[in-house]
Amino acid sequence: MLAGMTLFHALVVLHVATGAVGLTAFWGPIVTRKGAANHRKWGRAACYGFLGAGALAICMALLSLYGSEYRHPEITDRTLFDGLFGWMMLYLGVLTIGFVDYGLGVVKHSRDRRALRSARYQAVIAAVIASGAWCGYFGFLVGHPLMMLVAFIGIVAMLIQQRYIWRAEDFPRGTHVGEHFRALIGMGISAYTAFLSVGLIRLVPEHVFNPAIWAGPSVIGVSLIIYFTLKGKKSAKPLASGPRPHPQ
Repeated sequence: MLAGMTLFHALVVLHVATGAVGLTAFWGPIVTRKGAANHRKWGRAACYGFLGAGALAICMALLSLYGSEYRHPEITDRTLFDGLFGWMMLYLGVLTIGFVDYGLGVVKHSRDRRALRSARYQAVIAAVIASGAWCGYFGFLVGHPLMMLVAFIGIVAMLIQQRYIWRAEDFPRGTHVGEHFRALIGMGISAYTAFLSVGLIRLVPEHVFNPAIWAGPSVIGVSLIIYFTLKGKKSAKPLASGPRPHPQ
């Protein structure tokens, strides 16, 4: 038990360290000019931080589900504990990795999105959908709407990505930029939500099952996606006014 406890606590420390890098660097690409050196630098730091945090979240979730230690005995609803800190945390870790992988992939293969149809990318998307489906089903069994909501959001996001990957017709030039942006905002949503699971249970354990607190990153992240999407569409519209050419 001591060895397992030491391992779990070491994972928590590493998760906090890598998550702090990702959570801090996440805002850099949002506020810097797209495509500039600072944008790429902050973006890489955020992606590497979140990849580490996502992988460690999966490890902690598996230890919470199958480890020998009976963690947090003050929580009496052990089934719900397994749901939020086991299956949902595992899913959020996979989802974070999935968003990072896709967000980087659409830029790398911006000239040939068919490369995203390879087994290497499709396996990651399939893992997100499978873990999300189980998270949603478990949430239904325990009657917790948050688990169903985050599962639904992640699965829909993966299906939208598949539409971009598999559509036969070509998309307008630059479409991959929007895909890249939405994926990395989604990365932030899933990472912030997973990061809450580490802090909430230690700082405010009485609110650890409060859906309103857990839903905060999704509300902020989806709002950012909507805002920048509308802003991008507005700036892309041709000017309605201006001199018209005289007919010849």
